Amino acid sequence: MQLRYGMNPHQDASIMLPPGPAPVRVISGVPSAINMLDALSGWQLVREVAIATGAPAAASFKHVSPAGVAVAGPLDLTAQGTWSAGASPGPLTSAYIRARDADPKSSFGDMIAVSEPVDGELAAFPGGVVADGIIAPGFEPGTAGLLAAKKRGSFLVLEADAAYQPPDSELRDVFGLVLKQQRDVIPITAASLAVAAGGPLPAAAVTDALTGLITLRYTQSNSVTLVAAGATLAVAVGQQNRVDCVRLAAAKAATWWLRRHPAIRDLPVVPGMTRQDRLNWQTRLADGDMTPWQAAEFGRLFPAHPPLAPQEGAAWLAQLTGVTLVSDGYLPFRDNVDHASRIGVQVIVEPGGSVRSGEVADACAEYGMTLVRTGQRLFRH
Repeated sequence: MQLRYGMNPHQDASIMLPPGPAPVRVISGVPSAINMLDALSGWQLVREVAIATGAPAAASFKHVSPAGVAVAGPLDLTAQGTWSAGASPGPLTSAYIRARDADPKSSFGDMIAVSEPVDGELAAFPGGVVADGIIAPGFEPGTAGLLAAKKRGSFLVLEADAAYQPPDSELRDVFGLVLKQQRDVIPITAASLAVAAGGPLPAAAVTDALTGLITLRYTQSNSVTLVAAGATLAVAVGQQNRVDCVRLAAAKAATWWLRRHPAIRDLPVVPGMTRQDRLNWQTRLADGDMTPWQAAEFGRLFPAHPPLAPQEGAAWLAQLTGVTLVSDGYLPFRDNVDHASRIGVQVIVEPGGSVRSGEVADACAEYGMTLVRTGQRLFRH
């Protein structure tokens, strides 16, 4: 199969299809190499999350890592603001809205992945957001055509074969060498979660832990994710040390939570401003780090709406709670726990095995956190 291009437009690319049925069928559009990588990883992720949690799942994939992942669930007022139908969406649409709401700045131009066949409601939703395509295990009548018409006919519509079983090993050609390894198929279930300190995990925390672990299985390492109520609040990707993963995840989750402050959530609607532009201004307000040009432009667009005062933001952040931190590798030092304590983390899930694991456990006890160890590292490169 010929692709639009490879990693960059100047690189030619194609796919060598396996014998027999293909795992993915292109219904509409011409994908690039990155589109296909996002779609294939996104589909595997949502399929695993749906099986592990028993709920419809969705992911917003961007540059070979998820920007957000969620199972179906209720929308709060901030997420509800992206839904314009005047009523609560169905399970599959709610899962994608919750997934995209984790980091809407990064989800701009994403690949949508969903675990269930696309219905008419979900097919209509991407018209209000900027996305490149969708992969799903099926499409209800008329929905594929509705999606294919988006982006002036360039929207990618891919159908995954839910019955396809990949081979046991993976091959990668790098600089003339072919690397071969066993596919990562180690089970991720509730049985993987061994409480090392603290009380037993409630059902909601089990769902969050499983969602986080499966998310990291398909995220470029080193990586950490923060999860609450079945949805990622932040996914920190590809850092060279663990504490930077935690700090980045905490900063992203802080932005997610501050977007829910009434002073930011209720930013006035400016005539002629797109929903995405308004969302960008809300995110800049929550980040609290505007450039001089952005600050001047904000004052021009919203003259009667001052930025959130630092003490207000700090008080609001102190209200965030019930967050689960999941790490794809062991936490080597207690500073990871210290940073996690600032963003409402009550459960930490990690493989364990550090020479300082005792210090990590002691730090969790100091903050009243439950520490879960899986014995499973989930690196991906």
